[in-house]
Amino acid sequence: MFATKSHKIDYGNWISMNIIIFSIVFCEIFVFLLLLSITGEWHVLLKVMFWFLTIASLLISAYFIYARYQFADRGGGMQEKIRGLLVGEMDWDGQGTALDIGCGNGPLTIRLAQQYPEARLTGIYLREGGWEYARPICEKNAEAEGVMGRIEFVQASATALPFEDESFDLVVSNLAFHKVKDVQAKKDLIKEALRVLKKGGVFAFQDLFWNEKLYGDLRDMVKDIKKWGVQEVVFVDTSKSELIPRALKLPFMVGPIGMIRGVK
Repeated sequence: MFATKSHKIDYGNWISMNIIIFSIVFCEIFVFLLLLSITGEWHVLLKVMFWFLTIASLLISAYFIYARYQFADRGGGMQEKIRGLLVGEMDWDGQGTALDIGCGNGPLTIRLAQQYPEARLTGIYLREGGWEYARPICEKNAEAEGVMGRIEFVQASATALPFEDESFDLVVSNLAFHKVKDVQAKKDLIKEALRVLKKGGVFAFQDLFWNEKLYGDLRDMVKDIKKWGVQEVVFVDTSKSELIPRALKLPFMVGPIGMIRGVK
């Protein structure tokens, strides 16, 4: 489907523009202090410190500008490529209903609707009000992509999904679970997601699963998931994908990503 001219599709960027602005502002401050230290009779240690801080702030600003470009759809397109890692590992026939938990402004939900023309989809957005990924943007993006008739976007908590047990044939989530604040054990989010999945349904969750502070030991988590009555569960180390530039594989970027997929 082609986007309509009335709405410019906006799938956002994982690197907020605020981060870029703040990094540039700090860089300008340190440059100003450095110039003062050079022109004034400042202690040599202060001059060295401001040289160091200026160089560091320049590098940090440059890195975040680079990262934002790489993630942008009109740049490196890494957001779409990372979503593709999840979609590429799914083994679903496209029949029935699908749920996308933490849909942002709809890119994965919309991609699934395009890929599976007979499916009906629900996108859960986790926050509203003052957040750039609001429901109106989701709906306008879906309309522009020509799939709004088969998608519903609703607000809900990932810790208590507003659906009956075994409601969906497919449940997915892409880099959303780690953002949920109202739960201590992140694996409980996986358990809740599996609750609404039909027996024999397919699931695929991509998140920062290598981050032990969030998820603990991966082997233990996979064992727990098996105890929840699923037929099949596999961990895929998507962090090793050659599609992801090495500079983005840092711990505070997408370095810790991985995917858990399987059949309930």
